[in-house]
Amino acid sequence: MRKQRFSLFSLFNYVILALVAFTMVYPFIYILAYSLNDGKDSMLGAIYFLPRQFTLDNYVQVFDNPLIWQAYKITIARTLLGTFLHVALCTLMAYALSKKSLPGRTFFTFYIFLPTIFSAGFIPYFMTLKSLHLTNTFWVYIIPMLFNFMHIVIIRTFFQGIPEELEESARIDGYGDFQIFLRIILPLSGPVLATIALFIGVAHWNDWFTGAYYVTDKKLIPVQTLLQQLLTEAEALSSSMQRSQQQGGQTISTTVGATPESLRMALLVITVFPILCIYPFLQRYFVKGVMIGSVKG
Repeated sequence: MRKQRFSLFSLFNYVILALVAFTMVYPFIYILAYSLNDGKDSMLGAIYFLPRQFTLDNYVQVFDNPLIWQAYKITIARTLLGTFLHVALCTLMAYALSKKSLPGRTFFTFYIFLPTIFSAGFIPYFMTLKSLHLTNTFWVYIIPMLFNFMHIVIIRTFFQGIPEELEESARIDGYGDFQIFLRIILPLSGPVLATIALFIGVAHWNDWFTGAYYVTDKKLIPVQTLLQQLLTEAEALSSSMQRSQQQGGQTISTTVGATPESLRMALLVITVFPILCIYPFLQRYFVKGVMIGSVKG
């Protein structure tokens, strides 16, 4: 009886989890199928899992835009550099704050916590960036995102869970604080550092707001901002086509089968695909790092 109940319970769990997983995965399948289908044919609907008229015209039109390659360079550069600097500086800050012997430890903790409570607003923030000569530069993507209080707290909590005996034995061998940090602490902190890297990396990759409001040079806008601009143009074009059809009573012919909606789907695939490829390799570190960093200490 116990074995039968366990089997039924397991079957119920598997069915529920499979349904939940399907609801998460299916939107990506639909977007991919739509982007690989002829745009005009897609307007007829009934595309669920596979493209009905396979074509790469949507992706060809997207990559024909010369700004897309430059935007990808900016996005990749800011993601790699911003993630590295963020993890490095937050880790150093967390290591210092994890030491009870640090003078002014409470003051420094409160100092970095205070900005999370109060926000000056959009205009003062813009004026601050402008006074620092960060607007319309590449560093506007990097410097404002160097620190995050919650990330520091997670790393600090992880460090506090490391046995002090490891550091004491290292000091007996003649190691200093920096050597202990590099040779003892960092090798043990892979899960939590991978978690923070995933957090900030996704934040850098998905950020479109900074490029839209603080950058005017088209050569400096990231791919997400370019996506937002192209989607706005596609929506305006789609609305114009609908008004023209209603007024003229006839369809508008184009030289290719792409439509604003199909181009939108292709753009979504291009921007989401890199993160989908990286995330599975960091997932096990992500789960382990969050649990350790939130429970220990």
